[in-house]
Amino acid sequence: MPRAPSTRQSVIVALAGNVVVALTKIAAAILTGSSAMTSEALHSLVDSMNEVLLLYGQHRAARPPDRSHPLGHGRELYFWSFIVALLIFAVGAGISIFQGVAQIRQRHAIQDVLVSYIVLALAFIFEGISWTVAFRQFRARPAQEQSLFESFRRSKDPPAFLVLFEDSAALIGLLIAAAGIYASSALHMPVFDGIASVLIGLVLGSIAILLARESKSLLIGETASHELSESIRTIAARDPAVSRVNGLISAQLAPDQILVALSLEFADQLRVPEIEEHVLEIERSIRARHREVVALFVKPQTPHAFSEARQRRFGSESPEA
Repeated sequence: MPRAPSTRQSVIVALAGNVVVALTKIAAAILTGSSAMTSEALHSLVDSMNEVLLLYGQHRAARPPDRSHPLGHGRELYFWSFIVALLIFAVGAGISIFQGVAQIRQRHAIQDVLVSYIVLALAFIFEGISWTVAFRQFRARPAQEQSLFESFRRSKDPPAFLVLFEDSAALIGLLIAAAGIYASSALHMPVFDGIASVLIGLVLGSIAILLARESKSLLIGETASHELSESIRTIAARDPAVSRVNGLISAQLAPDQILVALSLEFADQLRVPEIEEHVLEIERSIRARHREVVALFVKPQTPHAFSEARQRRFGSESPEA
């Protein structure tokens, strides 16, 4: 199933902005010798590489199912999202902290401070445009009435929140870099430039840990949203042949690909061919309402049998009731 164009658009906008900003920062870092500016240049280079990986992940995840992958390749997007988080931590944060410590120890004076300010201002404009696009598209998604952090925690689409958090870290990093360069120049103390670089690395490291945690959770298999589960229950319960909806288990295969296993109790007087007809009708109704359900398994089952099976698999707690 193809990816939503809005998410792809935000990644492309972020990629274009980061490439321009990275080239500008590299030139400024060479001219000024600023450790904070060097960290910012590396940050933008890592972000550009990350956007390329996200686009590649979206392309790979959109491949149709095959014999080796009967449920499709959707989780490949989650894999590349996890790799992106690791790159932010290992390359972005690690090199920034290393550069900062080196500057604190050696304390090279910054040259052409005005160039740094101009570059930082331009970078802030480009990053701000990218952040605005990413923020609007992230908040336009379902459950927009929730807080930003809650929306992030419940999101099943890594590019949507990866780009937003990357751009947020970039804007914070630019402010820290500007403050560090100003303090170094005004007080004639290059140590503040190194401190700014370390702080940029800590910001990137904190963001990377959040992103890695969420991407890992999606990669190993999260349930679908509570709203989708309740909607499927309601659709199944409407069928006149269904005596009881015992419960369901869902797994997010990709942002727009979900697997659902549904346990139903049917009326005792129904024969097997009649149950099959009702199962097909329930499947058609669910897929008509939720096209993201790409794999649906309906199991006729008594409540007692369902409860025992759930107890054996999950113990006293179950991801779906």
